[in-house]
Amino acid sequence: MSETNETDGRDKIRLAGLSRRQMLAGAGAIGMMPLALSAEAAEEPPLIHEDYGTARRGFRTRLLKKGPAPDQGDPLTPPPEADAIGYGSDGLSLTAWVSKGHADPGRKKPGVLVLHGGNAIWHGHWDLTSAYRKAGYVALMPVLRAENGQDGFFSGFYDEVDDVLAAAQRLRGLPSVDPDRLYLAGHSVGGTLTLLTAQATPLFRAASAFSPNPDARAFFRHFAEDIRFDTTNPREFDLRSPVCFAESFKCPVQMLHGSAETRTDAVIRLTAARAKAKGLDLRHGIVEGTHMSALDGEIAESLAFLKGFA
Repeated sequence: MSETNETDGRDKIRLAGLSRRQMLAGAGAIGMMPLALSAEAAEEPPLIHEDYGTARRGFRTRLLKKGPAPDQGDPLTPPPEADAIGYGSDGLSLTAWVSKGHADPGRKKPGVLVLHGGNAIWHGHWDLTSAYRKAGYVALMPVLRAENGQDGFFSGFYDEVDDVLAAAQRLRGLPSVDPDRLYLAGHSVGGTLTLLTAQATPLFRAASAFSPNPDARAFFRHFAEDIRFDTTNPREFDLRSPVCFAESFKCPVQMLHGSAETRTDAVIRLTAARAKAKGLDLRHGIVEGTHMSALDGEIAESLAFLKGFA
């Protein structure tokens, strides 16, 4: 993708403050390749028949470096159209932004958990929730462990799934939310977390992932500086890779990406093929544009998809 296209897409949805690195996070920008991964560059990711939730319960990631998330982000003061609320995960006290009126116990509305891109939250990320809120959803966007100065250690697609699951329970318990109508959506890094979360729990009616990278080995080949875990253990990569557990999706899932995002197309198609072979409802679509400029179209398609499971 070109720098011009990235900037156009960024301006289109007013994600002011995002770095170029975050723009590229789901698109597969070229970076340094760690030696531990180079030998696996051409290999197809393994297909693991074990249930992802079961596998998670039997595994604990080993972090060799413990510290904050790679990106800085904005202060956690919420944007004008959101409130800040707390939620707990693994003993950590974390923050989320949520739609105004979330405490209204009147007519129950569907809830949507929206996962931001990058490894920190910016005020502009809240724009991703706008169409969902206008469509009548209560939106909640969690700030994950180690992001924006919060407690905990960054793990890269693993312990963060626990935070998403905890945030889903927080959304489910809001007075204005129908606990039986929960949905999930996310972009870039948030898109990958959307897939992993949809494999970990049956809590959602449907999930939509924009520009995910279902193969952790491929992702970390391009973002070696984000690695915090023991790369000598293949299981560390498997459990961060939705393509490896493509038989574990527990709700209908939609995967979308921009037409210019060719680097991840093959692994997204492989993930869809593996899930469909198991009889699961996994759909793949391409929207005209880049990692950022395709977002408006992706969100529109997401809304149509989620409404099909109202």
